[in-house]
Amino acid sequence: MTRIFSHTRPIEADIVDAFCLLQKGFTDQFVYYDKQRACRYMGLGRCIALPTLDDAESELEGPTAQPPVFFSFNRFDAENPAPPDELFEAFPRLKFMLPEIVLIENERGTLLQVNSLGPVYPGRIERFARQALAAPARRRETIPYRIEPDSRAAWRQVLDAGLHAIAEGRVEKVVPSRRLKLVAEHPFSSKDLLVNLIDGSARGTVLLYRYADVFFCGCTPELLVRKRGSNLESMCLAGTCPAGSSEEDRMRLAAELMADSKNRSEHDYVVRFIREVFNRTCHDVDVPSEPGILPLTHVQHLCTPARARLLEGVDLWSMMEDLHPTPAVAGTPVGEAKMLLRRIEPYNRGFFAGACGYVDGDGDGEFSVALRTGVFDGEIGWLYAGCGVVAGSDADAEYDEIDMKLMTILSAFSGEDGADTAASRSTRSAAADEGSRSEARYASAIDCISGTAETLAGSTNNQRVEKGTIR
Repeated sequence: MTRIFSHTRPIEADIVDAFCLLQKGFTDQFVYYDKQRACRYMGLGRCIALPTLDDAESELEGPTAQPPVFFSFNRFDAENPAPPDELFEAFPRLKFMLPEIVLIENERGTLLQVNSLGPVYPGRIERFARQALAAPARRRETIPYRIEPDSRAAWRQVLDAGLHAIAEGRVEKVVPSRRLKLVAEHPFSSKDLLVNLIDGSARGTVLLYRYADVFFCGCTPELLVRKRGSNLESMCLAGTCPAGSSEEDRMRLAAELMADSKNRSEHDYVVRFIREVFNRTCHDVDVPSEPGILPLTHVQHLCTPARARLLEGVDLWSMMEDLHPTPAVAGTPVGEAKMLLRRIEPYNRGFFAGACGYVDGDGDGEFSVALRTGVFDGEIGWLYAGCGVVAGSDADAEYDEIDMKLMTILSAFSGEDGADTAASRSTRSAAADEGSRSEARYASAIDCISGTAETLAGSTNNQRVEKGTIR
């Protein structure tokens, strides 16, 4: 039995500013930051890594009884025999990683958690708290880079192989991806990219996993699974169109997306898959028969929320494994589509389209699908995005769709405060204007998807200590 001591106290600090100040010197860094909801966890250091949470016992100390928060970043296809890109290979293959420090914004408030394998020294907690309170306000920086374009001809070969497999009846849908190489004069900064993603116009959940000098980050719109007690939520996200340049344009494109048979077919594969998984593992399953529209800054998606209540004995990790990958990121049937992707994609995806998230000591937490992401080491970066392919898909149209999706992570290279070009200022201004127009639309859509967050009661007794086995 592994005994973990978690001391949690409230702080009056901005957790992003505090993270940026405290991150120096920590080899491991983790972020799961929902830009719409108070579900924000930022971890530094590594207290311990565990293969399972079944044998861990938590002792909760401090004014707020917050269970320890474990981060988990999982590869798209962990059993793929092909070696991942050398940048991904640098990350350790660990399942549940407990940071030394976790900065938290959730239903309990804004918190500082310090984790240890022995009683937490009060002076250490106060030192981190003072540093967090003294953190200077962050500022956005422009990150110069150049793109080394990929080949449309090579993409057509990948798509032709996928369409051939569909025509032969081996799969009904497959989701190939592209990767784009970036080169910079100076090493890419995880802090600058993180700040630009959090404070920029991108919508969704910001992810970061840094190990030593290599880091993986992005902003994904796709929730895989969220657990609160016995309540479970997921999201069926497939089918894409441009966001449009005006409100009238957006509404017209959204109506066309809803009526498009190819996109509806792609979406229905995902809905059927998630409904089947929920029916096996849950009760009170609620999956609407018609999708809605999830508006993002650069694209819009067909989106159907899924809710249920877990059967006794089913935990978050097993649900994540049952749901991932969905047809939205692999294809259908999922197993055959994964095997096809191993053959036709010229690289191992690593964390791209993997399940990334957190689990706390009560067994609650959530995982998102790592879309619109990139991996960076020094002056080199690789960006990833994919698209659904069904019978009749056009290679050039799918290539252009991926370009739209890549704009999310590319937006992380523009900063409001750094040296800028007129072109990037104009692009960012347009994105910011569209972002402000779509804020209410996005909030309304995501509220429909997420539902009302459960309020969890926490103790406010200063010296309360709780013990229990992590579930």
